[in-house]
Amino acid sequence: MNFEQLQKQIDFIHEIDKIKYIQRRTRLFNSDRTENDAEHSWHLALMAIVLSEHSDQKIDLLKVVKMLLIHDLVEIDAGDVFLYDTVVNHTNTEAELAAARRIFGLLPSEQANELISVWEEFEAGETAESKFARAMDRMEPLLQNRSNSGGTWKEFNVQYDKVVEKKSVIKHGSQVLWSYAKKLIDQSVEDGILQK
Repeated sequence: MNFEQLQKQIDFIHEIDKIKYIQRRTRLFNSDRTENDAEHSWHLALMAIVLSEHSDQKIDLLKVVKMLLIHDLVEIDAGDVFLYDTVVNHTNTEAELAAARRIFGLLPSEQANELISVWEEFEAGETAESKFARAMDRMEPLLQNRSNSGGTWKEFNVQYDKVVEKKSVIKHGSQVLWSYAKKLIDQSVEDGILQK
């Protein structure tokens, strides 16, 4: 047994516990409590397992699950940026890449390189797996805001066009899920929980 390798893995496990303290703006379903990044990542991974049949392309589900479980680990260093924030740069890739290299770099080099590669693939959004994973990442907060009578849409005065723009990423991974999401967005206007 290689104890040095094991110690690196344990150090990584300790470090990623910090993701539980990264608070998001969206609230749990039918709740006033905001979720943390760990809850978000877990929920997305299960969504991918349940909804994978709706992917437009054949996908490696294990890779999708890996992407979803690790995609926000960089926020331990780089912080969480609210999707509808109009001031903050949403493509802070330099800070996030540095965070990915530091955090995944705690692992033995082979595992570190694999997870950095998976994280970069998610960020690029060009493969079938990353497109579906990104669809999950945009779908969950939509469902949360619907369950909370508008949630962050109302709280931050987010308009219909902005929601459609940000959520349209879903269509690159699944036309079925985008059709469903678009109906929910339109229904939200009819229900008075999203302004047009």
